[in-house]
Amino acid sequence: MDSYITVKELAEYRFEDRKSVFIGFAKPIVDENDAIAFVQSVKKRYPDARHWVYAYVLRENSTMRYTDDREPQGTAGMPVLDVIRKNGVTDTVIVVVRYFGGILLGTGGLVHAYTEAALGALKAAKIIKYSTYTFLDITVGYSDFQKISPVLSKNEFLIENTDYSDNVKVSGSVISDNYEKMEKELLEITSGRCKVDFLDKKYDFRE
Repeated sequence: MDSYITVKELAEYRFEDRKSVFIGFAKPIVDENDAIAFVQSVKKRYPDARHWVYAYVLRENSTMRYTDDREPQGTAGMPVLDVIRKNGVTDTVIVVVRYFGGILLGTGGLVHAYTEAALGALKAAKIIKYSTYTFLDITVGYSDFQKISPVLSKNEFLIENTDYSDNVKVSGSVISDNYEKMEKELLEITSGRCKVDFLDKKYDFRE
């Protein structure tokens, strides 16, 4: 997998329907233990709520879990899970806390309410895309330095540091899909004088 979509941060969204209050939370997670720990923390924060519905999806083993937590089957946990899946999000948990307001919402009303709370939390948590980036050191002589700048810019190479010594060493990262093409262009434009050193490859995201 060269990229995946998740959420950036913990976020909260509150929604009310016919006196029932729904509080949705979305959070990035790394594994099932992380997901369950967060669910438990929400339960401790709202111990007097009627329901604590949750769903989560993980890249690892394509894991998906959900619970209706005593709501009618298919009206709570599955709608929350559907919000995650339809937005293509993974490594994410959503918990929706419900305070019952005394008025029954019916099957359709519950599905709508849990969907609204989950989607609001997901959007508030800022959906982001992680892609595989290759981290490099690029070393050139001063006479070639100006030549490589357009190539770096065109390939969206993110410069993190530039060291001016005997030569110029530019350190940074490029989305891995552009790595080989950029390296070829750098070598061509400098007639092979450019030195490209691979450092690392990992998931990252750009604002």
